[in-house]
Amino acid sequence: MGRTASTNTDTDSSGWGRVRLITILTAGLLAALAFAVGLGFAAHYALRSTGQAEPANGPIGQNAGSLAPLVTVDPADKVAAALGQAHRDQLAAAPMLAATPEDSRQGTPAATPGPFVQVPPATRTGPAQVPTGFTHTPAGAVGQLAAIEATVLQGMSIPQTNQVHQQWTLPGATNIEHWPLTGNVQAFLATARQGQTKDPTVSVTTVPVAGQVKGTDGPDWVLACVLLDVRAVIKTDSRMAYGYCERMQWASGADGGRWMIAPGSSPATAPSTWPGTDLAIAAGWRTWTGPGEGTD
Repeated sequence: MGRTASTNTDTDSSGWGRVRLITILTAGLLAALAFAVGLGFAAHYALRSTGQAEPANGPIGQNAGSLAPLVTVDPADKVAAALGQAHRDQLAAAPMLAATPEDSRQGTPAATPGPFVQVPPATRTGPAQVPTGFTHTPAGAVGQLAAIEATVLQGMSIPQTNQVHQQWTLPGATNIEHWPLTGNVQAFLATARQGQTKDPTVSVTTVPVAGQVKGTDGPDWVLACVLLDVRAVIKTDSRMAYGYCERMQWASGADGGRWMIAPGSSPATAPSTWPGTDLAIAAGWRTWTGPGEGTD
């Protein structure tokens, strides 16, 4: 009950950092923990590489027993008119609830279920073998981001990551070297002592467990966030939650259009909280459901 929620304010809160990474590895953890270590380190890496300043303190500062959910957009709400680039940059930079590495690996289930986000299904396979065909709605943007993220993380391949980035980012988006997902793949492969692509004996699976819409700017732009349940198997099984946000923009085309990663710097780090906990609800996460599965 004494757990204090806060927004990301320092290097260690948004990522594990090089010192902690080395300390943990030299302490003798199995290679199966490489994914948990790698993703935490990558979050810190992404912020430093882009030169993005750490967000200032935000409005959350309560005890865990009385955490108020972060105010985010209900994906079902009517979308307001677009306000422009300044509004988009403000949404992207707004800090989110800070989470520790421990928060991503375990947590006590909340006594009361949190809100839901009903995510439409993909209807076809798009470029770079990424599922697509999600609806032109905020929830559709959440679904598309999850598909992009899952394709990259499950593949754990530098060439594939480059292909996905090339096919799924609009001009002006974060470049491949500074893309957070690239940092995740690099950190995993390095820590697990892999090459450019993970070994066939290494397994990484992802399941979307929660999502949120941090904000919108007209019908064609969404700040979407996804919380994945990630499982990596090298020698033994390792599991963690991983939160990730991107600016998403609708791009019209002959195929009917699709959501793509939009121009602008990477958004503030999303909280990686164990799904279904009070902390996850306070962080703004809505339990992931399919059509007809769950109500608030």
